[in-house]
Amino acid sequence: MRFGVNTFIWESPLSTAHVEALADKAAQLGCDVLELACEDPALLDFPRVRDALAARGLEPVVCGAFGPGRDISSDDASARQGGVAYIRQLIDAAALVGAGIVCGPMYSQTGKARLLSDDARGAERRRAVSALKGLADYAAERGVRLALEPLNRFETDMINTVQQGMDFLAEVDHPAVGLHLDTFHMHIEEKSPAGAVRLAGDRLFHFHACENDRGVPGTGQVAWESIALALRETGYDGAVVIESFTPAVRSIAQAVCLWRPIAPDQDSIAREGLRFLRQLFVD
Repeated sequence: MRFGVNTFIWESPLSTAHVEALADKAAQLGCDVLELACEDPALLDFPRVRDALAARGLEPVVCGAFGPGRDISSDDASARQGGVAYIRQLIDAAALVGAGIVCGPMYSQTGKARLLSDDARGAERRRAVSALKGLADYAAERGVRLALEPLNRFETDMINTVQQGMDFLAEVDHPAVGLHLDTFHMHIEEKSPAGAVRLAGDRLFHFHACENDRGVPGTGQVAWESIALALRETGYDGAVVIESFTPAVRSIAQAVCLWRPIAPDQDSIAREGLRFLRQLFVD
C-alpha cells in the first residue's frame, strides 16, 4: 500500500510552480504519492509536473474539482459539454504524468443538493451514465481508470453511499470505472464504513483518509482499525491519500465550509497523518 497527500492541503488553484515546490515537501515528509488537485489544467505544464514527481520518486494521482459548468448530469448542454471536456483534460493529464487514476465526484456538479421528482432525478442519472460510458472508453484507451467519489448529503444529492455508487457502476458497466471512497463522507453517510469498503470490494480504485472533522487522520471519531481491516480483507492495493483543508487556502475553505483551524498548520496534517496511517497499515 502506498501513502500520500492531496495538494489541496497547501495550494489552490494548483500551478506548475506549486508542484515543483510541493514535490520536495511531499518527498521529505515520506510520501509515496502526490495527488494533484487539477482545478484549472491550464495552470499546469504536465510534462514538467511529470518530471518533477519522477525525480523525487512520487507516484501521481489526478483529482478533479467539479464546480459550475462541469456537470455531465445537467440538463444544460453547455454544462454537460464543459464536464465532458474537463474530464477528458484530466484523463489526458493523467496519461501525460503517468497517473493510473483520475478521481473525484465527476458524475455531477458538487454542491447540488435538491429534492427532485423521480423523473428529473432519473433523467440526470441517465445523462451522467451516458457521458461516463464514452469517457470510460477514452480513459481505457489511455491506460487510465476513473474513480467516482460518493459525497455526503450536503455536497451532492446523486451518490452518497457505496450502495448507490455500486448501483451507478452497474449502469455504466465499464471495467475502467470504479469507486473512490473518502472516510470523511463515509463517516456521515454509512452505517458501517468498514462494511461499505467490503461492499465496494474490487471496484474500489482509490481511497481518501480524512478525519470526521476533515482533520488529521487518527485524531477523531473515524473507526480506523475496522476500516484498515476491511481494506486488507478486500485486497486493496491502491493509494491511501490524505485529503484535508485549512483556512489558509481560502478558496477551498469557503467551498468546503471550513471556518476554523483543524490542525496546528498545513504540514502537520501531512506529517502526523502519514505517521498514523503507516502505523495503522504497516506496523
